[in-house]
Amino acid sequence: MNTTWIQKEVVLRPYPRGFHLITREALEAVPEMAQIKTGWAQIFVQHTSASLSLNENADPDVRRDLETYFDQAVPEHAPWVTHTLEGPDDMPAHIKAAMLGCSVQFPITNGRPNLGTWQGLYLCEHRNHAGSRRLIVTVAGETA
Repeated sequence: MNTTWIQKEVVLRPYPRGFHLITREALEAVPEMAQIKTGWAQIFVQHTSASLSLNENADPDVRRDLETYFDQAVPEHAPWVTHTLEGPDDMPAHIKAAMLGCSVQFPITNGRPNLGTWQGLYLCEHRNHAGSRRLIVTVAGETA
């Protein structure tokens, strides 16, 4: 068996604030994943005001509830916020991104992501008017 490393950059279109399923966009960038018998994928977002999460991929209420929770937990215009140069949503976006994290990792089995039945990849967009976001997708593993 051989070990293969693949790394691609994915540029996502701008998304509005919220939690968005991007599983397809991220995985379509690495068709070479089909060659991996056993391995892993890591997806990293190159931004400090957006994050990634693996979560429920079927019911959109979950995404709305997550957005509602984080907006209440880290509100805009909080009196303790001092970093306001980029607008009232910027520092709350940094805090939310720190809470959720900038990368996810999952196993690959027989050329496919070995995710749970209801798991999908979210882009967690924390800014009100963000631009496009860049992902780095790294796949590594043994090929047949």
